[in-house]
Amino acid sequence: MTTLLVSHPSFLEHDTGPYHPERPDRLRAVLAALDDPAFAELARVPAPLASLEELTRVHPQDYVEAILGVRPGPGEHVHIDGDTVMSQGSAEAVQRAAGAAVTCVDAVMQGQARTAFAAVRPPGHHASPAIPGGFCLFNNVAVAARHAQARYGIERVAILDFDVHHGQGTQAVVEPDRNLFYASTHQSPLYPGTGSPREHGIANNVINVPLPAGAGSKEFRAAWAERILLALNGFAPELVIISAGFDAHAADPLAQLEVETEDFIWLTEEFLAIADRHSEGRVVSVLEGGYDLGALAESVATHVQTLMQD
Repeated sequence: MTTLLVSHPSFLEHDTGPYHPERPDRLRAVLAALDDPAFAELARVPAPLASLEELTRVHPQDYVEAILGVRPGPGEHVHIDGDTVMSQGSAEAVQRAAGAAVTCVDAVMQGQARTAFAAVRPPGHHASPAIPGGFCLFNNVAVAARHAQARYGIERVAILDFDVHHGQGTQAVVEPDRNLFYASTHQSPLYPGTGSPREHGIANNVINVPLPAGAGSKEFRAAWAERILLALNGFAPELVIISAGFDAHAADPLAQLEVETEDFIWLTEEFLAIADRHSEGRVVSVLEGGYDLGALAESVATHVQTLMQD
């Protein structure tokens, strides 16, 4: 069974303005890496627009309508907050980013693919149900998880977040739902300042492992192996969703966690092993952060290569 790649040209039309780290070149670098002959067997489909029903499982309807109603003129930008920007093409991009995550869920749940990767922007894990931020407008992985629950009756969905920033938006969705599981390693102190290990969710279904700047590979791997993977195995997810942010990489300019590409390969293999044990191998991965173009392209390529392994 194959691995699916979901993306769309509209993601390049989300213009965040000059000098913004979450820029279209990020996705260009990713897609160029995935055009290598090594990925010839990667199935590819375009991302559809997420429906209002899909989006409002996570976000209030008035919030969804407000975000999709932001339509600046050509070359204009609207600052939703100090870091989060929308341009003329942003509304379509953000709706298709969530649609890409939903499409990935459909593919693995319907047996069309074993694993799937959504190469999207903008990212989503900082978007709470009614609060955008951190470059994020809709929470792509949360929309995917709710879709799995609503469409396929999945009882236990795990969201695993190795982005260097804590996904406070995703945690806000997971905390009150004992059928969802959220785990995050993240640098602390760092934006958004959340993700304390004291935050457990309604049923110990949230695990946060903050790491200090300079932690490196050993501490990163230990956090997952000793704190998270054991609990994840106990949760026995029927679907694994990854918030795949690669800004923990040593080359990334926005943080200092000092993780290497090989660590992402190791962690992806660990996720696949747990998915093989509990969820018939079903893994959906959705791009989040990563701001050094070379490190991002290399990390995504090796991550997807690992997802493609039989």
